Amino acid sequence: MAVVIIALDQLTKWWAVRALGDGDQVDLIGSLRLRLSSNTGAAFSIGDGRNLGPVIAVLALVVVGFLVTTGDSARRRFGAVAVGLVAGGAVGNLADRAFRDRPGSGLFGGAVVDFIDLQWWPVFNVADAAIVVGAIALVAASVRPPPPAPQR
Repeated sequence: MAVVIIALDQLTKWWAVRALGDGDQVDLIGSLRLRLSSNTGAAFSIGDGRNLGPVIAVLALVVVGFLVTTGDSARRRFGAVAVGLVAGGAVGNLADRAFRDRPGSGLFGGAVVDFIDLQWWPVFNVADAAIVVGAIALVAASVRPPPPAPQR
């Protein structure tokens, strides 16, 4: 699941950068529009402009490492998919911070590409959506009883 999210996220960001110019917007349906935006802050542009990229990168690596090594919630398919969503989304945004360098920004100082604009929510991307859905699914998976132990 993580590999699928990373690929989908990076492909959609690649498309958005090439198809949408700064300030351009494409109205789709209702309040949904596509509008290119760069985020140097945390989720939903919190702390944008404060060069938090390196701090966020370290936190993302810690979260992904924790999810992968604990694996407790991944005993069932639902939990494994949730872990894959969060890990894939975190790595997708981490790739932007590492490879979309801004001059003078240093390691992990790149900006994350956002392009999905609901107009009533901060602009986001596929990785952000995967992280939110995966986190909600992880909470749901954690309240479910553990699978029964195999009988011998």
